[in-house]
Amino acid sequence: MPRTHVWWNTRGPKTTAKETITEGKVRIKQVRSGIGHSWRMNRTLEALGLRHHQAEVIKQDSPALRGQIKHVRHLVEVTPVEE
Repeated sequence: MPRTHVWWNTRGPKTTAKETITEGKVRIKQVRSGIGHSWRMNRTLEALGLRHHQAEVIKQDSPALRGQIKHVRHLVEVTPVEE
């Protein structure tokens, strides 16, 4: 079976820090461009609502959102939103 995702050691964090994910809402900011990355990563950024570099969205935290963030964690910055 072919590999569908290869994680390069030199790109991005290997894990998502525990304090960046909360049970409330999170602010997701795109800090790197999706240009030059796979179409899956670009589609994930679009699904998150990030259309361009430096865009920000606030989303309700969920397991599905955590999976999306994990897929593009080297392109985004996640911070908890205090209500």
